[in-house]
Amino acid sequence: MEYNRLADVKRLQFIIHTLKQHLPEGATVLDVGCGNGIIARGLGEEGFQVYGIDVSHKAIEKARSLTHMPHVTFDVISAEALVADGNRYHAVICSEVLEHLNHPEKLLDVLYQSLTDDGVLIVTVPNGMGPREVLVTKPVIALQQKDNWLWKCLLKLKALMGYKGTTVQSDADNLTHVQFFSKQSLENLAGKTRFKIVRFGKTNFIDDVFPFSFFTKKIRILQKWDGALAEVLPYQLTGSFVTVWTKNLPVGLAVLIAEKS
Repeated sequence: MEYNRLADVKRLQFIIHTLKQHLPEGATVLDVGCGNGIIARGLGEEGFQVYGIDVSHKAIEKARSLTHMPHVTFDVISAEALVADGNRYHAVICSEVLEHLNHPEKLLDVLYQSLTDDGVLIVTVPNGMGPREVLVTKPVIALQQKDNWLWKCLLKLKALMGYKGTTVQSDADNLTHVQFFSKQSLENLAGKTRFKIVRFGKTNFIDDVFPFSFFTKKIRILQKWDGALAEVLPYQLTGSFVTVWTKNLPVGLAVLIAEKS
């Protein structure tokens, strides 16, 4: 397990559990925006065949260098290129991707075409109204846009603390959040792109919000308690949404698929 934070482990376990429920034997999982391949490798260790794609050459190079499983492969291509090859997948993962896109509906339209009619799309995104995004991400973005002395001081402080501007999930150059989803707006986006969300899950509460993060990084039991607390709190207070999407098909076609399964 490459993840250090229990919230990340929880997200990966949600994905694994969903795939084991829905994936036909021998099927390949498509990981869109796979970054450094950490989720793909986690799935590979469970025996899944995984095809990871990303537009970042830097991230894919790292994914390939860290991956030594023949059934887990990576390519530098855009999701749009998938439509041209005509392949369709029973399971597609889009984890921590949509929040970086100015027009997430364009990617979701492509994923709709890339998914089999009875397939599942697993989407994970930060809760745009959650503690981390409200107390950390949004203020930092506001400072960055001003580019004043305070932002420059923050950059120096982050450098002194060893912050490199990347995450364990991706070495891509630009990881800025431009979308801040609520539960309702995510459901609206799904409906707009001909999907429906059939399952919502939660990750954490405040274990990644400073100053709490200073302690939770060192004391893992605090992360466990924080994750348990998130499960009993309203969805508005979770750090991230982990969700399962299916195609919103016409009634007749949906019934036919259900009868075959």
